[in-house]
Amino acid sequence: MTTIRQQDFIDSIADALQFISYYHPKDYLDALAVAYHAEESPAAKDAMAQILTNSRMCAQGHRPLCQDTGIVVAFVRVGMDVRWEDASMSITEMVNAGVRKGYLLPDNILRASVVADPAGKRKNTGDNTPAVVHFDIVPGNKVDVRIAAKGGGSENKSKMVMLNPSDDLVEWVVNQLPHMGAGWCPPGMLGIGIGGTAEKAVLLAKESLMENIDMTELKARGPKNRVEELRIEIFDKVNALGIGAQGLGGLATVLDVKILDYPTHAASKPVAIIPNCAATRHVHFELDGSGAATFTPPKLEDYPDVHWHAAADARRVNLDTVTRADLAQWQPGETLLLSGKLLTGRDAAHKRIVDLLAKGEKLPPGVDFNGRFIYYVGPVDPVRDEVVGPAGPTTATRMDKFTETMLAQTGLIGMVGKAERGKVAIEAIKKHAAVYLMAIGGAAYLVSKAIRSSRVVAFADLGMEAIYEFEVEDMPVTVAVDSQGRSVHEIGPAEWKKRIGLIPIKQV
Repeated sequence: MTTIRQQDFIDSIADALQFISYYHPKDYLDALAVAYHAEESPAAKDAMAQILTNSRMCAQGHRPLCQDTGIVVAFVRVGMDVRWEDASMSITEMVNAGVRKGYLLPDNILRASVVADPAGKRKNTGDNTPAVVHFDIVPGNKVDVRIAAKGGGSENKSKMVMLNPSDDLVEWVVNQLPHMGAGWCPPGMLGIGIGGTAEKAVLLAKESLMENIDMTELKARGPKNRVEELRIEIFDKVNALGIGAQGLGGLATVLDVKILDYPTHAASKPVAIIPNCAATRHVHFELDGSGAATFTPPKLEDYPDVHWHAAADARRVNLDTVTRADLAQWQPGETLLLSGKLLTGRDAAHKRIVDLLAKGEKLPPGVDFNGRFIYYVGPVDPVRDEVVGPAGPTTATRMDKFTETMLAQTGLIGMVGKAERGKVAIEAIKKHAAVYLMAIGGAAYLVSKAIRSSRVVAFADLGMEAIYEFEVEDMPVTVAVDSQGRSVHEIGPAEWKKRIGLIPIKQV
């Protein structure tokens, strides 16, 4: 019989969440380094260089890899021969106590992203609780915990289907990737669940993402069963699509494919896909009664010797004086370095702005978009001498439905976000001769170093979704949609797919 203190469990959860907020798993670093050195697409290689540089900076500064510090998911297995000392909480309550402690640590505040009343007021809970907890009672005298912090951009790209038994699941999986866009921040992992029932398949997909990356080793030794054959086949066919890092076109879209399966009904074939983004935050630990868990960080020499620097020919842009005539000269895929004043705004701020405009009311004082750019971001709170915490972009397609109104009625001329834009937004951008620029998802701390000052100018009650005004200097971005409506997320993957070799993609 093992005795485990409730506080040791809580402290272990808190320490684990801090640990994964600023340390990439070594297997991910190794896999991304291999992909970086093999990459032939300049845009994708630059994106991976930013992610790797950001990773090293976060490890050294103990700051979040991404501004979206995730919703916590925990898989807890409690041994039957475990007893709890001084326990007054359930397993779920203990996990939540750990989340609360971990996310509110003053030296490394993690962004609270969880909202209650999801179909109604969607009010932020303030401490990132509650977590999503799955637990089981198993033989043994230890407590086994696998915990992750799952970003919204990748979680939102999850897919689930009930296939017929005779349907080709590889075909279905590969067909989904072009429709998932780049909001899940490739290159990352695909977690796939097969079998069981609808909810079991999704749970299997999520659980598979807790495993280490081992595709190189698997290919070297060869598959030993049907699941491993599927992993290799899907990996090769997805990468042959040419989607590439951040959807810019390239050789590496996924670094690994994980699959867990479960027996299912004879009439069914449930399949679920959940992607993991470039943050890839998860860790595994055990408690054996000897105290709280300890975590060993990667060594500095474990980090690839990759240090991103802006290209010498990158175009420098003064946001305070830029004109539509300037915008017309920018080309899809071109690198820009932004300096000057930049307003921010995400989903909630856009909704308020559009509602005010619909009522014929004025925007709040200090919110003037005329001739200006908006950055889709919800930054982490600053600590110590920071002016702002990690401040990477959020998925831009969520703002697509607001784009026409913003461009038509506010004088806005440009937007900065993550990943591609949808058809509606691109049409609005072309109509108003505006532009959309893309910052790299997974490089939040690197981006924050370009922000020289930060202040809230409106909607302070929205927390991280408030409207800020940033003063930036040489903030790196890529022209993703130019003033003629040409999208690098269409041009890049199409070009690299041809180079790699065509795969028929069924329209769905």
